[in-house]
Amino acid sequence: MRQVAVVGKVCLAFLMITSPLLGQSSTGTSVSPKSRTTKPSVAARLEQMEKAIEAQQHTIQQLQDQLKSRDSQVQQLQEQLTQTQASANQAMQAAQAASAKSVVAPEQLDAVKKDVDDLRGNAANVALSLQETQKSVRDQMESPLAIHFKGVTITPGGFLAAESVYRNRALGSDINTPFNSVNMPGAAQNTVSEFYGSGRQSRISMLAEGKLQGLKMSGYYEADFLSAAVTSNNNQSNSYALRQRQVWGQVASDEWSLTGGQMWSLATETKKGMDNRTEAVPMTIDPQYTVGFSWARQYAVRVVRNFNNRFWLGASLENPSTTFTARNNAANFALGGTGNTSGLYNSVNYSFNAMPDFIFKAAAEPGFGHYEVYGILSRYRDRVYPCVEPPSVNNCAGNAVLGAYNDSRTAGGVGANARITLFKQLDIGLHALTGEGVGRYGTAGLQDSTVNPSGTLALLRSYQGLATVEWHTKRLDFYMNAGEEYLKKRWQPDPNDLTTQYPLGVPVGYGSPEFNVAGCYTETKPGAGSGFGFGTLSSSTCQADTKSVVEGTIGFWVKIHNGPHGRLQLGPQYSYVSRNAWTGTNASAASGFSAPHGVNNMFFTSFRYYLP
Repeated sequence: MRQVAVVGKVCLAFLMITSPLLGQSSTGTSVSPKSRTTKPSVAARLEQMEKAIEAQQHTIQQLQDQLKSRDSQVQQLQEQLTQTQASANQAMQAAQAASAKSVVAPEQLDAVKKDVDDLRGNAANVALSLQETQKSVRDQMESPLAIHFKGVTITPGGFLAAESVYRNRALGSDINTPFNSVNMPGAAQNTVSEFYGSGRQSRISMLAEGKLQGLKMSGYYEADFLSAAVTSNNNQSNSYALRQRQVWGQVASDEWSLTGGQMWSLATETKKGMDNRTEAVPMTIDPQYTVGFSWARQYAVRVVRNFNNRFWLGASLENPSTTFTARNNAANFALGGTGNTSGLYNSVNYSFNAMPDFIFKAAAEPGFGHYEVYGILSRYRDRVYPCVEPPSVNNCAGNAVLGAYNDSRTAGGVGANARITLFKQLDIGLHALTGEGVGRYGTAGLQDSTVNPSGTLALLRSYQGLATVEWHTKRLDFYMNAGEEYLKKRWQPDPNDLTTQYPLGVPVGYGSPEFNVAGCYTETKPGAGSGFGFGTLSSSTCQADTKSVVEGTIGFWVKIHNGPHGRLQLGPQYSYVSRNAWTGTNASAASGFSAPHGVNNMFFTSFRYYLP
């Protein structure tokens, strides 16, 4: 800009000097007489030229002063706007705007200063946020909580466990307790104790989550080692097989969710709505949980509707199964068979199911607790062969399958769960389920059905109840459970099987008072070929059918460490179990018990490391 001013001065001086010359004629020396008479003197011309030059210099000086003033203003703006890149850009625009005008308005300068101040504050906040983001990224790189893969977040989980159990009466069942197999006093193993140490409950899990157009897609896998393959043993290698616990996929919006796969049954209590992975499982070390807890892990397709996180409605179709027990029955029916190994089943019994179980549930969280009510609908079926037994067999011409037919029975039950939190630390829970044909949903493993003498299925009525108390602190979790499961007796005399002892017919079914319980308090010796010391025989005169199983449990968990590197915890547990049988006949005078019962005291320990 200064260079332009200098050039302007030179041009003006040149014009002033040459302007008198330009007034002369360009045609030569011819001058009119009049011109010679009015021509000013040289001195006058010089004086006039000096005045013109002074005027021009004054004008140039004014222009220079204005340019200096503008240059000073622009420089001040530039110094203010060089704090941040964003402010420098805006200040340059203001400077360019100021240079285009003769005077910069004061209000423009004030606005620019305010913008610069705001930008300076924003820059400081951005720098602080950037530091925090860098720290978060560095922490996630060094110890990530999840793995990000192609838009999917994968979160590993689980725990590694070292656990043990001591029972004062042997069951031969590792840390998993078969409550319906608690021995009667006459059993040989009832006179010896047992100890097992195990890492089989160690668990691995993986949660995968992704989002698509307002929908959340999830997949979950969970497994442990509480399974036994053909080569599994506890002699040396302890090579127990990995087993499937949960494997499911889910798509959910804010209001709806659809889940399919193997999961906890909808009958299982949850802590939040009906959300998967919030199941309110007892805190016990025993992986069979506690008597009175209603649950299953099985195939299901579940749909849930969420009403503002206050009320939920859900329905599911779940894998069915018929658990069966009977005494003195004839071979006049069939409800299943051993698993087909070519169909990837093992050799245990599988029922031939007519339809899936239907479960409907409603849950509410009004602000003071979590409450649930649900219903179960099942369908049981067997094939009946009336020509197997006399007198029908006499009319069947030797054809045992003549007149065979399928017989079905509808079963169902209703249940409720309630959980209330007091003082932000104390959880109190109540749980109940009752109905016909719902025994398998209880922890004790009581049966669903028995059989009539005719070969048709007879459903067994049961109820399950559990009360829980849990106290939670930062370092300690304390729990107490008291539960019971009851199975009603159901039997009939078989009019086609008359004996001297049973003139009205041999009792068929479950829990008959005519079943012989004389040997339930008398120890039996090992039988021939019973396994070279690894086999005991149950008494043929101890026909004790379970009436109820009762368990009380107390225990606590101590969290040794809980942080970003994982959680270490250990805990002891004590459980007392009583298995009570229905009243039978021929109780010995020594025992005096016509309703036998067996008990067991169990002590568990656990040391676990949970993945963060």
